[in-house]
Amino acid sequence: MGDRSYRVVHPTAAEALIDEADFEHDERLPYWADLWPSATALARRLAREEDLSGARAVELGCGVGLPTVVALARGAQILATDHYRAALDFTRYNAHLNLGEGWGVETRLLDWHAPGVEGLRGRFDLVLAADVLYERRNALALAKLIPELLAPGGEALIADPRRREAMAFLEAIRGRGFLVSTEESVVESGGREVEVLTHRLAEGRLAGGGSGASGSPKPSTG
Repeated sequence: MGDRSYRVVHPTAAEALIDEADFEHDERLPYWADLWPSATALARRLAREEDLSGARAVELGCGVGLPTVVALARGAQILATDHYRAALDFTRYNAHLNLGEGWGVETRLLDWHAPGVEGLRGRFDLVLAADVLYERRNALALAKLIPELLAPGGEALIADPRRREAMAFLEAIRGRGFLVSTEESVVESGGREVEVLTHRLAEGRLAGGGSGASGSPKPSTG
């Protein structure tokens, strides 16, 4: 990706991590344990950025953390969040594996349906998420959460493999005053090609100047 390669460690059998109590409580499944094609597409998108130095970023639903690691390597100050503590452990490990000592990543448990955004509201220049729109309730919760997290002038990059609920998310985020540009890419995964759409969101203006634009997110001065 870009000018370097990355290694990602993740569980070999995600289904073995299913917790019946978690599923009974909120139908939670360990989706975090796979490296999804959308995470690869988002990481490649970030690797194209000339420089993210000084940008304050957050990844929502970080899973095993590939986009977080790439953003960190490109100079961003990033907070990785997930609903699973184990996901945060793997993200920290993968950051250390790829970037070495002195490249620690900040992590935080975050429930999108009861987010508790104390200390996070209006903090981030860049919000990242990959393949998180697989349920309607998640799509609508994220459409509410993302504007709360973004600093003035901030942007979001949301990668999705054309899941049905993505349309509900895009409709909801546009209703909050955001404009969207979209870039298509193809990721090989498990012997097949997966088409991923990466949506760039910016409040009140075209994100990056139109579909396929790749201008770097700029740190907020607010």
